[in-house]
Amino acid sequence: MDASHHKTQEPVEDLQVLVTAEEAYPEFERAFLSAQTEIWAGFRIFDLMTRLRSAEARKLGERWFDLILATLNRGVAIRLVVSDFDPVAAPDLHRMAWRTHRQIVAVKELARDDARLKFGVAMHSARTGMMPRLMFFPVVRHKLTELANRWRDMTRPERGRFIEEVPRLREICHEDENGHLCFPVRLAELFPATHHQKIAVFDRQRVYIGGLDLNERRYDTKHHKKPAAQTWHDIQLLATGSVADAAQAHLETFLDSVSGRSTPPPAAPGFLRTLSRRRVNAPMHISPKPVLREIEERHLDLIRNSERLIYLETQFLRHKPLASALARRAAECPELRLIAVLPAAPEDVAFASSRSLHVRFGEHQQTRCLSRLQAAFGRGRLLVVSPVQPRRRKSDGRDTLKHAPLIYVHSKVSIFDGTSAIVSSANLNGRSMCWDTEAGLYLDRPEHVTELQKRVMGHWLPANAGDEYFDPAVAFGHWRRLVDTNSALPPPQRRGFLVRYDSDPARDIAMPVSGIPKEMV
Repeated sequence: MDASHHKTQEPVEDLQVLVTAEEAYPEFERAFLSAQTEIWAGFRIFDLMTRLRSAEARKLGERWFDLILATLNRGVAIRLVVSDFDPVAAPDLHRMAWRTHRQIVAVKELARDDARLKFGVAMHSARTGMMPRLMFFPVVRHKLTELANRWRDMTRPERGRFIEEVPRLREICHEDENGHLCFPVRLAELFPATHHQKIAVFDRQRVYIGGLDLNERRYDTKHHKKPAAQTWHDIQLLATGSVADAAQAHLETFLDSVSGRSTPPPAAPGFLRTLSRRRVNAPMHISPKPVLREIEERHLDLIRNSERLIYLETQFLRHKPLASALARRAAECPELRLIAVLPAAPEDVAFASSRSLHVRFGEHQQTRCLSRLQAAFGRGRLLVVSPVQPRRRKSDGRDTLKHAPLIYVHSKVSIFDGTSAIVSSANLNGRSMCWDTEAGLYLDRPEHVTELQKRVMGHWLPANAGDEYFDPAVAFGHWRRLVDTNSALPPPQRRGFLVRYDSDPARDIAMPVSGIPKEMV
């Protein structure tokens, strides 16, 4: 593109809103198929064994492995970075990242000799200071004991695969003469942040961005008919415009920016980031040093100027500065109303019945934020809802709500007065606002925001929902009546997916934890 084109280009020109992986994965595949010269991408999770869904891609094979190989053999260059994870705190995610590494090695073996493929498993540069490492020592030893117990229950072939697949863990353990997995008593290095973004740029012209990683767990349809533990709701965008240039610059530089080797590219219209880096000479700190908080700042700015309706769809609503900003705006603007769509429970609580310290602290943070919003808005101006399936299921666990299986919400969408919106990889928690590497788009063209509203908000509503459900001046009342009616009806008689969120189960396990940064969860 020449300089004159850059000057006249809108931040976001063409826009596709992709609802769930049912829509997003086939379009992602087609973007690979249509790429002519290069593809740059950064994901938290990217599994090449994920099945292909589009008819076009399935002509090449069954899996993303086949699509990547065919793309390279067409002469298209691919640069992919996936996040690495703390091998003690998240050994399964660490193992998953290095599984992708092995898949890429196999692709390289099969690709033509001149194939242009660069791949990295990237650990965030942030490390905890010495004092937090001392404080967390008992927790770390407990985690290592759990790993040793898992090892004990493995067969010999399973042990071989496991130890081969966790390189950072392998560096701090050994198998003794009795076949036990042993960890020397020492302070383990701890990694508090990750690269959480989900973004790809094609030929420097199109950007694929949002909340959706690539693996089978994340595949769901818009009907959400799977068992609750297999549901996954997400939103991804495909866009052209100058945001593609900004996204390309970000992918080319974020590793250097996070490591401190360079400064990030300047802010660009329509493109938003969170970036942090390691603190230097900070023995007391757990947290990394924030470098860019554009996603948080844009949220705060849009909240300050909202007058009628804010719609938030997020996996977590735990960031106190956002809750405080919403509460202040509620006091300043009596006509402002808020709709928040949340999963009925965090994933590890709903599907693994976890009551870990991390989980309980996260529930504490969210219940505090929701209590602040309830006090500020009151029931008449605040609606917190969760999606559930239109079928009855009995359960004593948190994988159901109002006698129906939950639909797990992972999307990250914020819409303000029907005139502006943010779609990103960032949850509304401190980790995404301040620590992890995140990326997203800011939309303010009326046709884009209208399309986003119709697709995102409309997904949860009855098929015949009229314009009144999207008009910021009157939508709140229609949503509240629908949700209250649904909450009182048996599942098969409900219209759409929404019922009222129940905060009581979260309060039952919520627990404050002193000395832990709120941003950790």
